[in-house]
Amino acid sequence: MIKGFGKTVILAAAILLPVAGLRAKDSGRIILGDEQFGEYLPLIEGKRVAIFSNQTGIVGDKVSGSRLHDVISEYGGCFDPSDNCRELQEAAMIPFLEPSTPGGKIEYGPHVVDALLEKGVNVTAIFSPEHGFRGTADAGEHVKSSVDEQTGVEILSLYETGTHLPSAESMDKFDILLVDIQDVGLRYYTYYITMHHLMEACARYGKKMIVLDRPNPNGFYVDGAILDMKYKSGIGWLPICTVHGMTLGELALMINGEGWIDGDLKCELEVIPCRNYTRGMRYCLILPPSPNLKDMKSVYLYSSTCYFEGTVATPARGTDFAFEVFGHPDLDASEYGFSFTPRSIPGAKHPRYQDQECHGRDLRLMPLEQIWEEKIALRHVIDAYRGLQMGEPFFGSNNHFELLAGQGYVREMILDGADADSIAARWSADVEAFKEMRKPYLLYPED
Repeated sequence: MIKGFGKTVILAAAILLPVAGLRAKDSGRIILGDEQFGEYLPLIEGKRVAIFSNQTGIVGDKVSGSRLHDVISEYGGCFDPSDNCRELQEAAMIPFLEPSTPGGKIEYGPHVVDALLEKGVNVTAIFSPEHGFRGTADAGEHVKSSVDEQTGVEILSLYETGTHLPSAESMDKFDILLVDIQDVGLRYYTYYITMHHLMEACARYGKKMIVLDRPNPNGFYVDGAILDMKYKSGIGWLPICTVHGMTLGELALMINGEGWIDGDLKCELEVIPCRNYTRGMRYCLILPPSPNLKDMKSVYLYSSTCYFEGTVATPARGTDFAFEVFGHPDLDASEYGFSFTPRSIPGAKHPRYQDQECHGRDLRLMPLEQIWEEKIALRHVIDAYRGLQMGEPFFGSNNHFELLAGQGYVREMILDGADADSIAARWSADVEAFKEMRKPYLLYPED
């Protein structure tokens, strides 16, 4: 059970799959930063401690009571990409959570907040990111500060006032800030932005940050353009590639090293690295990192399908398969062959085209090997653009597409009729330049 997070979760019967095709790495189970109490408890002894986390902060990603437990404990939490097998494909489509479906009970390990309280640590505050401490709020939704009902610890939302920067009063509540949150490694996935804001605040107020590192499920590649800083926004904050291939710990080191905190400030920083983790691994998450990423297939497709947020098409928020399909009411149903109807649901209130039938493509049956090989697949956006035949209005009336793509030329090339390979070729120099720039900050080997 996730202490402080409600009752034991019920998992769908679909979880009961064979995992014979999933092999453990020779180096053993991945050990997360938050499991290594001996490394960081001495650093926080006698200190007032704040924690930046959400529902993903399960110590060691421990889970039991299902076949998913076999993947996490017996196979090191990792899919072996060399295995071209049915089990791997099916496992990636298992929903992280199915609370209303009869089946086997899943019990998770303790949340980092509860584990530290049990060890006598003086936890004085919790900082919550986008989607809130329990990860149920809509994208960008204002989340009020509150008190955790189970522990009595104050929750300080960074999505309450719209500034995203903690107040002086909030910073006075602690001496050391721990970071334990599951990222997915994309420039427009906002947890790293919140971490950046907290690093800046810690630098300004003389506080230390300790990152309890976690694997990046998309850490095995780098792709996409480096952000043109004229498009800097709440969904793109740093001059990094769309898929940066770094853990939060590595990215924190880079933020300090590259002087990306305003005023060239440096945050007093320490990273507790994972053990037995290499960059080529496909790390299996056990919980949804945010409300609309509901299985590993969505985590892998997100780098391609999130671009639909900057168009008139939809990546199917308001369904159980968001970011795994795309569509629009005016696409030809006979040509596209898949239909869905977005509904207002928790985590996706009032989605685009709510209660309207949309037609498009179902990407869920794409082989994982194809998704990994294609990396960012702009062909899906181009497919919808050509299918709707509306030209410039496909990208809406604002620059949201540029905020996601990071450069203006991506829209321009699509309008000019370029294919996905041509656009990827243009940002290939950015990918190589970024790989070189990040080298001093990498903590984990390639394989």
